[in-house]
Amino acid sequence: MEILRCEGVRKTYGSGGNQAVALEGIDLIVEKGEFVAIVGASGSGKSTLLHILGSVDKPSAGKVTIEGTDLASLNAKQAAIFRRRKVGLVYQFYNLVPTLTIRKNILMPLLLDKKKSDPAFFDQIVQSLGIQDKLDLLPNQLSGGQQQRAAIARSLIYRPAILLADEPTGNLDRKNSKEIVDMLKLSNRSLKQTILMITHDEKIALEADRIVTIEDGRVLADEKRR
Repeated sequence: MEILRCEGVRKTYGSGGNQAVALEGIDLIVEKGEFVAIVGASGSGKSTLLHILGSVDKPSAGKVTIEGTDLASLNAKQAAIFRRRKVGLVYQFYNLVPTLTIRKNILMPLLLDKKKSDPAFFDQIVQSLGIQDKLDLLPNQLSGGQQQRAAIARSLIYRPAILLADEPTGNLDRKNSKEIVDMLKLSNRSLKQTILMITHDEKIALEADRIVTIEDGRVLADEKRR
């Protein structure tokens, strides 16, 4: 089942002689349950693509659909709601609210919609991520790896159509990086979560089922590994 489709996605900045092309005709399809890594050098366009996929930015041309919804058709408010409900976002810097407990940080997407959590699903997530004993602590009482686990839990709590991870291990040492990727793999396997991860680390990318290489705003290679 198709979750994500990009057709001829182009992104430019500026105009005239000052125009810079960030993406030039990206075509990409991601199926439900896939774990895809997008790799490329700095400036290749991979982060720009992620921002468009997360409805944070809009393409200059082309079309992006997630579960059949054309992201370009959404206004700012609709995009924010869609992002909260359908797209899990994990960044290099954890973006946890420092004054809220880990429990409330994880539940934040549901709290914003005034929805109740599924206790069994909540327990499954925090236990699989190994943070069930950290729920009443504040973010600054956790290590970097534990904070990133909490950020992953928050991204999963709404059962999103797709989880987008932007350099999720970029702020961690090798040991914690491996643990976080293992957590993403576990989410992919046990929760059937579709994941698209951007990384510059080839060793991290090799943990994915599929590697898409971007260079100069174009897809250079698309390799299925499993």
